[in-house]
Amino acid sequence: MKTIGGRQWANRDDLIAVTGYGRTTIVDLWLDRETNGHPQPRLIGRAMYWDLEEWTRWFEQHRQQAPASPPRIDRSGNPDELLPPAAQARLLGVDPSRITQYGKKPPAGWPEPAYVEQLTTRTREYRTRRQLWEFADNNPAFGTAGGRPPSGTTKTPDPRIRQAALALQAAPHAGAGQVAADLAEKYGGSVHTWKRIITAARKTEG
Repeated sequence: MKTIGGRQWANRDDLIAVTGYGRTTIVDLWLDRETNGHPQPRLIGRAMYWDLEEWTRWFEQHRQQAPASPPRIDRSGNPDELLPPAAQARLLGVDPSRITQYGKKPPAGWPEPAYVEQLTTRTREYRTRRQLWEFADNNPAFGTAGGRPPSGTTKTPDPRIRQAALALQAAPHAGAGQVAADLAEKYGGSVHTWKRIITAARKTEG
């Protein structure tokens, strides 16, 4: 992070640390800038930096516009690895702010920290992957054991498939790329992701 003229400028590593999202997500947002309105960077040396206040404001708006989808639990890694809050959020597939909220008002079954680090002005709570997996398995909002619905239950359809189907009906002569670009602009997300959803919609609807 760099401070220039009293404003903070963040590179990709800084944005990853601030949001708790992975590098692939941050890079995809930049690659899809023509449709999602991603802020322009400032070159400092040979690296790209973004005005942190501007980028954060844009990111919050983009996230709110994106269609909701069920959290996806990351089942990889060492079960006993201690994870800081940002990594806990990535494992559970939620926004990092959710973990902060849990610290103030924990939901039923939220595990006690396995380790607490004392920082200068606050504490940082660590939990193991095993604790988080058990929480997700016992909390319907975070899916079921193994990340799959139990046998005999109906999987909730992705609402984006219906959105894509309606867009295809509204523009029957438009190519998949154009429809995907329109959906990305309207709902957020990458054009590549919407192309895959359009393919699924054609199979489902057709």
